[in-house]
Amino acid sequence: MSNITFAHPWVLLALLILPLMAVWYVWRYRKQEAALQHSSLDMVAGVKKTLRVRLRWLPYALRMLAVGLMVVALARPQSHLSRQETTVEGIDIVLAVDVSGSMRAEDFKPNRLEAAKRVAADFINGRRNDRMALVVFAGEAFTQVPLTVDHNILLQQLGKIKCGMVQDGTALGDGLATAINRIKDSEAKSKVIILLTDGVNNSGSVDPQNAAEIAALYDIRLYTIGVGSLGQAPYPFQDQFGRTHYQNIDVEIDEPLLREMAAQTVDGQYFRATNKQTLQEIFDRIDQMEKSKIDVTQYAQTHDEQGPWLWAAVVCLLIEALLAWGWMKI
Repeated sequence: MSNITFAHPWVLLALLILPLMAVWYVWRYRKQEAALQHSSLDMVAGVKKTLRVRLRWLPYALRMLAVGLMVVALARPQSHLSRQETTVEGIDIVLAVDVSGSMRAEDFKPNRLEAAKRVAADFINGRRNDRMALVVFAGEAFTQVPLTVDHNILLQQLGKIKCGMVQDGTALGDGLATAINRIKDSEAKSKVIILLTDGVNNSGSVDPQNAAEIAALYDIRLYTIGVGSLGQAPYPFQDQFGRTHYQNIDVEIDEPLLREMAAQTVDGQYFRATNKQTLQEIFDRIDQMEKSKIDVTQYAQTHDEQGPWLWAAVVCLLIEALLAWGWMKI
């Protein structure tokens, strides 16, 4: 019953009729006169009361119960999961993740993308008070999850991203521009974009440096992360028979561009992520940022529950009728 509310709670005042019905029943029972009056009860002194006599109050009790159930039904009980209004402190963060084919390289285990997803998931779980969004990009970019405090949805969608879900390539400018569109209108004091990539800008319609300048105009702090080991990395290839072979490929990350993009924004910074520890350093820095208050109202879907109460009342009335006109009829 903790998740039950009433659309018309004032109707519940009608339950006050139940004690009046009980008083009336007791009064009527005491006022009843015997059908056969006799000056002495000695002739029935040893006779025990039958079960029917002992339960003579049951039909009326069922009627009272039916009345109570109908009153509750008229008050329109509604179930809901939760409705919570809270003020939390946090920042708005957009994760922009590169899903180009090169993210399948296995210098990170099991590969670059899966390692980045696991670290990002740990980061999301550690920042329950922040609104977050998820943008994915390769040769083009789109929003996977808009800004939300529902981190369960965010984690579910993060788990679904994979290489090849969009046209291949590395459009850093498009990825950053899409992330900016997700966060530019936010009223949070601190707005952050974390952009993870392992490549060189080679596609897209937005220049990465211009996108970084736009981020600075909206007071967005940008952290860029170059994901990949130094030198070469093993990359899986499939032959014509479907067998997987590995070949070392050169790791090409445009570090000067990523560093310049981050430097365009206030306190932005570039990191080279050769392991998970480097990513953790970024998240530690974000923890030190100024936090802003966000009013959050969480609603849950309500469902009318008067049906079961009405059916219960009908069942009580049917049982009362069967008893009164059947087994307990005098």
